[in-house]
Amino acid sequence: MTDHAPSVPRTVPPARPEGKARSYARLGKLDVYDYYLSMAVVVSAVALPAGRSAPAAPALAAFLLGEVFVVMAMVALDDVTGFRDGSDARNYGPDHPRRKRLRKPLVAGTLTLREALGFGYATAAVGAVLWGLTVVLAPHRPLWAVLLAAVTFVVALQYSYGLRISYRGFQEVFLAGLGAALVITPYGLATGACSGFVLVQGVLFGCGPLLFGVYSNTNDVDGDRAAGRLTVASLATPRGNARFVLALSAAEFLLGAAASVTGLAPWWFVLWMAPVTVLRARQYRTGFRQGDIMRARRLGFTVHRVSTALLIGANLLTAVLDRAPGGTA
Repeated sequence: MTDHAPSVPRTVPPARPEGKARSYARLGKLDVYDYYLSMAVVVSAVALPAGRSAPAAPALAAFLLGEVFVVMAMVALDDVTGFRDGSDARNYGPDHPRRKRLRKPLVAGTLTLREALGFGYATAAVGAVLWGLTVVLAPHRPLWAVLLAAVTFVVALQYSYGLRISYRGFQEVFLAGLGAALVITPYGLATGACSGFVLVQGVLFGCGPLLFGVYSNTNDVDGDRAAGRLTVASLATPRGNARFVLALSAAEFLLGAAASVTGLAPWWFVLWMAPVTVLRARQYRTGFRQGDIMRARRLGFTVHRVSTALLIGANLLTAVLDRAPGGTA
């Protein structure tokens, strides 16, 4: 795919001086911690059953730290590509006052391309070492979990760099898949297995990044089209994109309902997750009925965090019910 020349300057003078450390933190998106919440879900599923928490603790700690570095590398290299093809300059330029240029250090001019690439390569290397250490420390090493960790690392770096899979029509699948892998992989290394309930939780966790990502894509549609980034929003009509987002929101609910009906999750799980469904309806109405896509995107972060808290609570409640005399979740 050929990059398109940007129609606006790639950099503009920064709004105010900013230290390098702050700019690197912005490049790594350290203020967006939503993927890292995956470990809280894993810990709630692993720590409660007797005898599993202590042996798994060093491996889980190493995986979480590695996760931070891998995601920092991914988003830094995404910024490099967005800077090169001009899409970030369009989406964060002076004509978009609701998006802060300083969140894109290359566009704002607070970091150079060489500095951003060095940061991306260095954080990727540290992430690889930490995930390798995770496998060494893990109390269990099922082949599928080791391979999933390796595949997750490689694919994460190809998100918008290298193979640029997010430019080739796979962005939405990637966003959900990465979230699911960040739950399923460490759980497998900690326990040596993966239950149906954990698999469901992994997919639901992945729905969080997916369902604020598609709102971002809706807002960035013009810049993405100009850069040749193939997302559903850039390929479909506005009405078709709205239907796609609605279908994803409904699928999130249906997954929880199906899990309860089939016994993969406790019978009460679909009711437990009902607040997420209510918030998703509000998010959709805000974005596609009221036309405030950016407010709907921000609400998506809240929905994801509520969903994560409910998943943790579901694990805690399941453990309590399982321990009750004669009781089962």
